[in-house]
Amino acid sequence: MLSSCADPKAIEGLSWLFCYLTSGKHIDFYWSFLTVLLLLAITAPAALGFGFVGATAARSPFLPARMLGKTYIAMVRGVPDIIYFLFFVIALDQAIEYLKFLAVCPAGSPLPWQGLEFRVCPEAKVPLSTSSAGWHKAYGFLLAAVTFAIVFGAFAANVLYGAMQAVPRAQLETAEAYGMSHKQVFRRILVPQMWSYALPGLSNLWMILIKATPLLFLLGVKDIVYYARELGGSKTQAYEFPHGDWRLYYFLGLLVFYLCMTRVSEILLGKLAGRLSRGQATAAGEAMRKAAA
Repeated sequence: MLSSCADPKAIEGLSWLFCYLTSGKHIDFYWSFLTVLLLLAITAPAALGFGFVGATAARSPFLPARMLGKTYIAMVRGVPDIIYFLFFVIALDQAIEYLKFLAVCPAGSPLPWQGLEFRVCPEAKVPLSTSSAGWHKAYGFLLAAVTFAIVFGAFAANVLYGAMQAVPRAQLETAEAYGMSHKQVFRRILVPQMWSYALPGLSNLWMILIKATPLLFLLGVKDIVYYARELGGSKTQAYEFPHGDWRLYYFLGLLVFYLCMTRVSEILLGKLAGRLSRGQATAAGEAMRKAAA
């Protein structure tokens, strides 16, 4: 905070507003936007990777792999997303600490599950109680990112599985007739062509992922929703910058932020769809050929 802002009650007007918007909590609020963008940057490719592996497994001729892939795809159906988010965070945290419990806790230590509580020896805590606050925040964010990737990976697997099934079987059989192995057909024919079929579903999934980022607040990560609620709430004279209920203005700012993100996404996804459709035996590809003729 600037020296001129040392006593907020002694200033007013634009100076008060400038000091208010540059306070420590507002700086954390601005950084929280990067937290959301970082979550998307990590989760999107990770979920796509989970989805590709799941869809490939679901098409495998090997029965255990096929059953595992189809089970992964089906696990998000019929259960609200919030239940998966809350469950995976708790399950991942306990699984990590249990593995560390087996490695570092003294022999003969009681099992972590003690009635309704989960307790491990201090050495098995992740992160350790002596770790800095930054490590605790990073660990919480990592758990949230992995949870997002696993949950949205199941949706992506369902989309990619349908896209693989949509590639004309005749093209795959023609490639096999020319002597290509199953791996070559998969790598050179199936995978390149499936993206044009998968993109509409993946585009919707990307939009849903953007809208799901406020769930970070429920997972214990201080994101933009947390700070908008905290900063916008009424502040009495006990606070440095007292004001009324300004939550409406903060959430309007979040509305503009998310609308801008979705609009930019629509433009980029539209360009990507045109690029993937070029030369493909799809309705979009046929329209492009007719327009060029």
